Amino acid sequence: MKTLYLLLPALCLFIMSGCKEVRKEHPVPEPAQEQSTNTSEASAKALEAAVEQLRKAIITPEAELLDSLTADALSYGHSSGLIQDKATFTDDLLHGAFDFTSVDFTDQQITVSGTTAVVRHIFHAEATRTGEAVTIRIGVILVYVMQDGRWKLLARQAYKL
Repeated sequence: MKTLYLLLPALCLFIMSGCKEVRKEHPVPEPAQEQSTNTSEASAKALEAAVEQLRKAIITPEAELLDSLTADALSYGHSSGLIQDKATFTDDLLHGAFDFTSVDFTDQQITVSGTTAVVRHIFHAEATRTGEAVTIRIGVILVYVMQDGRWKLLARQAYKL
């Protein structure tokens, strides 16, 4: 029994020294970790820029810009329950009843998970609808996907607050 008690610490030391050697042979490279963080930060900044471009495009819509900001499979949901595809959404902004004079996104939260991102915010806008002034305040969730090296809006759903 005494022999077992004496051998047990020696066995533990042997195993621990072997584990240290394995760690030495397969270290995690520090620059790769930094690059991953930098890539994540760059991706989040690019997403913020895409959301800002969308905000500006709502005020001053241009067909080419809207096309570049949105995925072909866009599903754009309004707080009224109306759902638009990419073509209908673009046409509505260009020729629809609403003319936005100001749009602000507040309380914005962004979550990036690989090539998909979720953006939540409160949508505040001043607009005219067939000539009458309207104020809009709704909640919005946006889903972005990375396509062709750019963040593109895939889905949007607004809800009444």
